[in-house]
Amino acid sequence: MSYCPKVLFHASFVTVCFVVLSAASWGQASHSDQVQVMPPQVRTVDAPSPDATADDLEKRADELHAQKLYLDAIDYYRAALKKTPNDARLLNKVCRTQLMLQRWKDARSNCELSIKADHKFADPHNNEGVALYEMGRTGAAIKQYQKAIGLDDSSASFFSNLGAAEFAKKQFDKALDAYQKALQLDPDVFERSSRTGVQAQVAKPQDRAFYDYSVAKLYAKMGLSDRSLEYLRKAREEGYKDLKKVYTDTEFAELRKDKRFAELMAAKVPSLPD
Repeated sequence: MSYCPKVLFHASFVTVCFVVLSAASWGQASHSDQVQVMPPQVRTVDAPSPDATADDLEKRADELHAQKLYLDAIDYYRAALKKTPNDARLLNKVCRTQLMLQRWKDARSNCELSIKADHKFADPHNNEGVALYEMGRTGAAIKQYQKAIGLDDSSASFFSNLGAAEFAKKQFDKALDAYQKALQLDPDVFERSSRTGVQAQVAKPQDRAFYDYSVAKLYAKMGLSDRSLEYLRKAREEGYKDLKKVYTDTEFAELRKDKRFAELMAAKVPSLPD
């Protein structure tokens, strides 16, 4: 969560505020090892067998991770690592699982070990970026996301995570460019980020409203009316101050022909809770 705008862990829930969080060789495997996070838990299964092969231990660890038994999964990944030390994929999986537990420093350490073991492996750069982002080191996170993209530019989560960090830095043009690339790769990337990925950290309600309006514009540009209307509704409810631009921005030209657009703009805006 490629937690992973606080994809977007494409593995990337890492935390979430707003566009997360969210993946197998991120350069060489599928994108299933990207980040995205859940709450802590206790160990619930038998300890790894010392007679099991590294492959068997890794497969069992993957099963435990899928079941959200993260502590047990880490035990099995580490047992596999004892049999195949310095395995970049396994180290990245430990990093990914630590992110799910919100152990940012431990995750970063394992990502760095994975990067050291294989400099051409994109996933740990993305996942280290997630850890750094969650630690408040947004600039450093951006550098790691850019390194991940430089190694593998096919992951929507990498671009979504980059967009989240750029948005947090108020570098809106760069953020929107990254988001657009993420959507081109995977129109559903924000839906996954909203549940399990990295989303943009938005300090002020107006910033959040601007984010939603911007995402609505991107979806409208792609012709995805349903998604555009969803984010436009959010922007409206959050009191986006420049909402009138929806009548002149060219990206919304086709959407304005949709009767649902008129209904949305005419509907009464619900009052926000105190």
